Amino acid sequence: MHVPDGFIDAPVSVAAGVVAAGAVAVSLRGARRELDERTAPLAGLVAAFIFAVQMLNFPVAAGTSGHLLGGALAAILVGPYTGVLCISVVLLMQGILFADGGLTALGVNITVMGVVTVVVAYALFRGLTGILPRTSRSATAAAFVAALVSVPAAACAFTLIYWIGGTTDIPIGKVLTAMVGVHVLIGVGEAVITALTVGAVIAVRPDLVHAARGLAAPLKLRVDGELIDAPVTSGSSAAPAPAATRSTHGIRAAGLVTALLLAGFVSYYASASPDGLEKVAADKGIDRKAEEHAAADSPLADYGVRNVTDARISGGLAGVIGVSATIVVGSGVFRAVRGRRADRNAGPADDSAHRTGENV
Repeated sequence: MHVPDGFIDAPVSVAAGVVAAGAVAVSLRGARRELDERTAPLAGLVAAFIFAVQMLNFPVAAGTSGHLLGGALAAILVGPYTGVLCISVVLLMQGILFADGGLTALGVNITVMGVVTVVVAYALFRGLTGILPRTSRSATAAAFVAALVSVPAAACAFTLIYWIGGTTDIPIGKVLTAMVGVHVLIGVGEAVITALTVGAVIAVRPDLVHAARGLAAPLKLRVDGELIDAPVTSGSSAAPAPAATRSTHGIRAAGLVTALLLAGFVSYYASASPDGLEKVAADKGIDRKAEEHAAADSPLADYGVRNVTDARISGGLAGVIGVSATIVVGSGVFRAVRGRRADRNAGPADDSAHRTGENV
């Protein structure tokens, strides 16, 4: 659903950019509370994984394909604020390096694909897990529903923006019907990918799924006819290691290898059909005033490496470069956010110690 340049007029594009910038600013502050020394590197990996999976267009109807938007997945795995930043990093890399999604439309894309999907999916996920049994299966089912709903919600958000600032005169009812119709189908694919990923992480490291922490009910014992929480014996060899001390190296390595394989190899077999927005734009005439991308001359434009004639190698190299660039930029951003939080936390203690030293 990457909106290209020319679909939305300049004033509305600027307004969407302001909204997106505000959302990113709020998310930078909120992410400080979500990130710690374990999850900051994982957030960069989540961004890279979403970049990789977005290269895997899957067929949803005759001549139409879809791909993961990723807002639901990011929000559930690393939190809503960090999730908005993950999608923003992905969209920035795609726009600058691969000429995917307009640069003047970057604010529109962040608002639609990042903010709307994250807010809708996270709110729905938390609501469902609040009423469903506190189990991993319930969390996986909630992830499925949240992801499914988030995609047509994003389609509605695009339609609203197009109604306000579209550059072609198309009956908005037709646009809404077409966008929601095809994106409900895409949402099914999004839901399957999100549920499988969230379920896999919960099965291995539930402590690393931000929105599902604490979902597992504690072990109960019946004492004098009443159920009480079973005590945890710290000295028992069977007791699991505290979450804060468990290494994330294994899951980070597995995630990185998976992302590289998806982008570098599996992406070659993705559907070549236009995605939902491209198909609707062509059918309804929305793309009549589409503009050439400012980064059209990028050596990685259209997810290929210039001067590499073999399509399989060219696309695979582009995918590997994209994953690598995204994880480097994303990890740098999230480590910096985490570092600012650590500095703030250390500040009062340092000041107190300094004052104590002066008093002595």
